[in-house]
Amino acid sequence: MKHVDIFTDGACSGNPGPGGFGAILRYKGIEKELSGGDASTTNNRMEMYAVITALETLKEPCEVTIYSDSKYVIDSVTKGWAKSWQSRGWVKSNKEKALNPDLWEKLLALLDKHKVEFVWVKGHAGHPENERCDRLAVEQSQRYKNS
Repeated sequence: MKHVDIFTDGACSGNPGPGGFGAILRYKGIEKELSGGDASTTNNRMEMYAVITALETLKEPCEVTIYSDSKYVIDSVTKGWAKSWQSRGWVKSNKEKALNPDLWEKLLALLDKHKVEFVWVKGHAGHPENERCDRLAVEQSQRYKNS
C-alpha cells in the first residue's frame, strides 16, 4: 500500500457561519492542496470536510496518517464514539442526537477503505502544515463571508 500523509484544518466565522477547510496531501515528497467551504456551517463540519475531501481524493486504498488539530474528529474515531453513534441510529450514550451523521457516514465508509492513523497536532502552535491548512481554511471562510 502507498503511504500518504494528510494534514487538515477547518475554520468558521461564527458557529454556525461561513466556513472553510484546507488539506494537504503528501506522497513521496509531492504535495497537493485542497480547500473549499460553505456559506453556513460549523467549525466541526469543516474539520470533517477536510478529512473526507482528502480521503476521497485518493484513487486506491492507502496507508494514511492524518494530522489534525480537531479533537472532535480524532477522538470520535479513535475512541470509537462515531461507530457507537452509528450503531445506535446516530444517538449518543446520553440519548442526545449525534451531530453531523451525514458526514460521519461518509467518513466511516472512507476509514473502512483505507488504513488510517490519526495524529493530533496543537493548532496555532507553529506546525507548518497545520498553519498552511488554517490559511487555506480561513481564505475559504472569508470568500463565503464576502459572497
